[in-house]
Amino acid sequence: MALLTFKGGVHPDDGKSLAKDKAIVEVNPKGDLVYPVSQHIGAPASPIVEVGERVLKGQKIAEAGGFVSAPVYSSVSGTVKAIEPHLNPTGATVNCIVVENDGAYEEVEYKPAKPLEEMAKEDILNAIGEAGVVGMGGAGFPTRVKLSPKEPDKIDYIIANCAECEPYITADYRRMIETPEKIVGGMKMVLKLFDNAKGIFGVEDNKPDCIEKLRELTKDEPRMEVMALKTKYPQGGERQLIYATTGRAINSAMLPADAGCVVDNVETMINIYQAVAEGRPSIDRVVTVSGDAVNEPGNFKVLFGTNQAELIEAAGGFKEEPEKVISGGPMMGFSMFTLDVPITKTNSSILCLTKDEVAKYEPTACINCGRCVDACPSRLIPSRLADYAEHHDEETFTKQEGLECMECGSCSYVCPAKRPLKQSIGSMRKIAMANRKKK
Repeated sequence: MALLTFKGGVHPDDGKSLAKDKAIVEVNPKGDLVYPVSQHIGAPASPIVEVGERVLKGQKIAEAGGFVSAPVYSSVSGTVKAIEPHLNPTGATVNCIVVENDGAYEEVEYKPAKPLEEMAKEDILNAIGEAGVVGMGGAGFPTRVKLSPKEPDKIDYIIANCAECEPYITADYRRMIETPEKIVGGMKMVLKLFDNAKGIFGVEDNKPDCIEKLRELTKDEPRMEVMALKTKYPQGGERQLIYATTGRAINSAMLPADAGCVVDNVETMINIYQAVAEGRPSIDRVVTVSGDAVNEPGNFKVLFGTNQAELIEAAGGFKEEPEKVISGGPMMGFSMFTLDVPITKTNSSILCLTKDEVAKYEPTACINCGRCVDACPSRLIPSRLADYAEHHDEETFTKQEGLECMECGSCSYVCPAKRPLKQSIGSMRKIAMANRKKK
């Protein structure tokens, strides 16, 4: 049987061998914890604590600022030191709650959960929303909102994104190896919300051990199926994953729910399980620290608010000063100019490289080879879109479907002229989308 996939895509060196076989290690923070009140798409959370107040691990310190928002919880016990602006991992300055860790990790008493069969749909949604669960694959969309579509009866598929197609990142892989039962448990909870839906675990075929574990756990679950996907970047992109597993296509004007699908990644599924089954809020996640500049690449379970420099220490520090540090993967991640920023809900990886190969490239003229067209999973002509973007021709850019770009970077990766296609298209895309919202 042919492996499930999509048209286009690329095959970069995955670099996963550096951390793939490293078991998850728990890291306790040493210094102050910094909690941005905006770790999600939507309205920032509103602080509900005051400077000088003592808080416990698992205590809510900021409540949701609206329907599309999510609360924030303290991941340690200690004293609120300040509520002030700090840098977040994207380099923006945002309002943050700073907690001085007392090292005691005194935790609140979580409310015992009812058995799943006794829970109403609203109980499940409320538990997920109250726990502050958001999309932890990078988007940060509040999960309660995602699981509350206008027409729930029209949802046919709940897709667990187990592809982890970005090079170097192995956090989801380790989760699937070490705690697969929580991923399946999270799927059961989501399926209870949608009476007509089937659960799909989409796993790239370079993870046969994960496929085997998940199939063993779901063999007696008639509403669940594990699908082996072709290993190719960006197989884990939302549109590509939906197409590969269901054959349904969506565009930039649609939500997955418009195609009868809901997509959540591995870490989100685990947080759903912990919220519903254990009453635990979202206060930690697994982060991969990798790259040739790191002494001991690995996967670390880290509390939100922990300084990223401490995570580098946990990985043995730098064996050589990196030229480039990336938050996320090398294809869709973004460069960081400092590690003095906190781990947030959407941080999956810190990648430290001794050489900044991209910065050394000198772009030359397009040679019209068409490689970017072959690679584009959205079936666009990236070289032309980049031309329109560089000439600030927003009208033609939009007419030529520039908004359909998912900014995966496949075009830049294959371009022999080393043109920064993704960056040019991405900049114009943001301008065009902002202007469209004004209309």
